[in-house]
Amino acid sequence: TMKRFLVFILFLNISVAALHSQSRQNAKVACSFQFEGHALDGVALFGQMADSNFIVRHNQDFILHLQKGKRYQFTAVKKGFDSLIFELTVEQDSAIRISLVPSGLELNQAVITGTMRESRKSESPVAIDVYGAKFFRSNPVASIFESMQLIQGVRPQLNCNICNTGDIHINGLEGPYTMILIDGMPAVSGLSSVYGLMGIPMSMVERIEVVKGPASTLYGSEAVGGLINVITKKQDGNKVGAEIMMSHWGDLNLDASLAKSNRRISTLLGLNYFRYLNPIDNNRDGFTDMTLQHRISVFNSWSWKRRSNKEFTVAGRYVYEDRWGGDMRWKPEFRGGDSIYGESIYTQRFELFGKYQFQLNTPLSVQFSANTHSQNSVYGQTPFIASQRIGFAQLLWQPRFGQHGLLAGLAYRISFFDDNTVVTQEADSQSGIVNRPEIMRLPGLFLQDEWQFNKKHVLLLGARIDHNSTHGWVVSPRLNYKWNLEEMHSTFRLGAGNGYRVAQVFTEDHAALTGARTVVFVEKLKPETSWNINANWVQKLYTKAAPIIVLDLTAFYTHFLNRIIPDYSDPNRIIYSNLKGSATSKGLGLKLDFQLLNGLKINTGITWMDVSFVQDGMRKRQVLTEKFSGVWTLSYALPKLKIRLEYTGNVYSPMLLPLLGPLDSRAPVSPWWSIQNIQCTKGYRNWEFFIGIKNLLNYTPPANSIARPFDPFDKDVTFDANGNAVPTPNNPQALTFDPTYVFAPNQGRRVFLGFRMSF
Repeated sequence: TMKRFLVFILFLNISVAALHSQSRQNAKVACSFQFEGHALDGVALFGQMADSNFIVRHNQDFILHLQKGKRYQFTAVKKGFDSLIFELTVEQDSAIRISLVPSGLELNQAVITGTMRESRKSESPVAIDVYGAKFFRSNPVASIFESMQLIQGVRPQLNCNICNTGDIHINGLEGPYTMILIDGMPAVSGLSSVYGLMGIPMSMVERIEVVKGPASTLYGSEAVGGLINVITKKQDGNKVGAEIMMSHWGDLNLDASLAKSNRRISTLLGLNYFRYLNPIDNNRDGFTDMTLQHRISVFNSWSWKRRSNKEFTVAGRYVYEDRWGGDMRWKPEFRGGDSIYGESIYTQRFELFGKYQFQLNTPLSVQFSANTHSQNSVYGQTPFIASQRIGFAQLLWQPRFGQHGLLAGLAYRISFFDDNTVVTQEADSQSGIVNRPEIMRLPGLFLQDEWQFNKKHVLLLGARIDHNSTHGWVVSPRLNYKWNLEEMHSTFRLGAGNGYRVAQVFTEDHAALTGARTVVFVEKLKPETSWNINANWVQKLYTKAAPIIVLDLTAFYTHFLNRIIPDYSDPNRIIYSNLKGSATSKGLGLKLDFQLLNGLKINTGITWMDVSFVQDGMRKRQVLTEKFSGVWTLSYALPKLKIRLEYTGNVYSPMLLPLLGPLDSRAPVSPWWSIQNIQCTKGYRNWEFFIGIKNLLNYTPPANSIARPFDPFDKDVTFDANGNAVPTPNNPQALTFDPTYVFAPNQGRRVFLGFRMSF
């Protein structure tokens, strides 16, 4: 009996100990997660113990009951922010504060471009792509022009093998159809559209907003194919920043900034210096592979705030650039002569823009800008001396009445343009040919209503009427619709609108100046008009491997009337006229953005498009326009080592190329081609060091891209009575000097390194 009693007591003690142990092991503590700097909405939190059981919470208060003393690994994810991985062991009820860092791809950033009213990207009825400064650091570059190479549906196009002029194509439409804004005001247009993009340094960029499709209703002429709005950095505290980058080709880019602020006044001073003075001729055609450049840009902005909530912001920028390309033997003393060929361009530009915001309870503001742009250039023996001055002001009234967000605006734009070409020449019965500078006045009135029926449906209706002093009245309507399917994590947008623009051939088409072709105008050019419709679907997916996946699908169609397409069929002339038929641009674009739990981020996109026109009953494909393009940015972070690895690139399908005639033996179609880059970044406190390789595959276009580089003045070319080149023993293909056969940069592989700091 005693033995049984002792066994019972031992069993009871063991049971009690086991129950106590189990009770302690199953003890729960309450842990609340608080996310600093942004709302809980959209945050996903993934927890994992050693047994790999996940705890998932989304769009709710983050209060979790965790096992006491157990070690967890958590991953916090929010669209538009870098994922944060951290480990946690809790012994008692705790409150955990978490701060997420915005990613470079601003998936739900505040935007203003689509409607002129600041809103979240997800709430905007207009489809907008937003890219933050951090996104462009994955492939650091010196200018806005180069930065566009990683944006889906957007391509920086070089137009000359010698001076490297370029423009930005959106969905296959050339640069003149893209409007460039700085802080919502016209900045790069007309004369400055050729070299102005390369004078905007990345150091002044806070983010870039891209709208694909006409936006003439809000922004007037030139926003036919789309617009790019450069949002400059805002004054925030007292900071000093600098970045320096160089490559083994000898190019150097330096950025420096200083920000100071107090309760009422803040200022930001930015300086950019770019230098490349090392002639290189790797393809051995006797001409420089990359244009030599010497550029300085100074940017300064000021902001005043008063107790009455009034705010006044003003900024200015000055740019000077000296660039040349051509024969490797060229020197400044050969400028404008006919012995050694060179293209030399001196550019000076000054911009002033600002905004005055009245009291916050009065939704009234005034915006203004002014810029001057002068260009002194020679293309071989051909001089092009031009100046342009633009003044712009608009009054905005943005009241809200219930479900209606109204926008009304009065705008006035005046532009002055003068050059030494036939564009500004006019026949006079008494004096013969006289110079008549172009002065265009463009007053406009626009009205827009953003009608939010409920959380799911938003309708935007707008119209603008302008009076062009040369071409008369122009009306531009617009419609946008957004359907938010919250239960499916989807958003559908539909847009339709009209755009127009007035062409300036010599300022927009570099081919009119370079080479030996003669420019011919068949008629007085009429304004181009376009009608566009586009549909956009955004789908968010939530998975364990990649907490948030964003799919963005867009279909677009643009129909043009009076399209101006240069005719290169005559090897010795460029013929400009309004197209008697029609032109279309149509296609599909797909973007995919996600981040895996292991820290790998992927941002990729593809575009398929068909850009063509009907002339004389025949449909023709537009030259220098790809049918397919793809871009990608892959980033992998090693947080403990503070190292970030990035692989970026693009790929383009074959394009039709402009030949000089039926005997021209150069390829009529380009090959598939791709520019790829890698980079490694190491962080240390307030510093970042980076090193990488640009153009990893060392792709360059064919060495014979410049026709007859050995005879740039056509001294050994024989012409017939009509001015056409004829075959001869020393010129069997009947070619003339021509550098416009260009589809990719001549700059090959190069190693770059640099550092950036901020205190």
